[in-house]
Amino acid sequence: MAVKRLDNVGIVVEDLDVAIAFFLELGLALECRMPIEGEWAGRVTGVRDQRVEIAMMRTPDGHSRIELSRFNAPAIASDHRTAPVNSLGYLRVMFTVEDIEDTLVRLEKLGASVVDEVVDYENTYRLCYIRGPEGILIGLAEELGQQASE
Repeated sequence: MAVKRLDNVGIVVEDLDVAIAFFLELGLALECRMPIEGEWAGRVTGVRDQRVEIAMMRTPDGHSRIELSRFNAPAIASDHRTAPVNSLGYLRVMFTVEDIEDTLVRLEKLGASVVDEVVDYENTYRLCYIRGPEGILIGLAEELGQQASE
């Protein structure tokens, strides 16, 4: 077996504090916040002379993380935050939540909005996509029926 686990998904943001608040409200925990810079970092990413502040957000089960990054240097190269879901590349992260309606109420207070509507999928899941701060696209899923009680 080559892969041991999915370690994290990275999201670049302009306002790290706002993004942290959003993911805290969603239910993730702030694991650490720190600067990343130096010659070694550029050799990993291919972006030389980078100065980045990151915040590592951990899911409640401890198995997954979101790495939020704010680049102080160099300047942002491109912006894909409002790309539609049928665009090429990485676009969203999906979270399973206990109560999708409660989650939406809490996140809407922080500026989140449902992309279209909340739908039921075969009496198995309630699903929706939302746009959070800076247009970050995330999916929400609530398990229905037997799966939710197991």
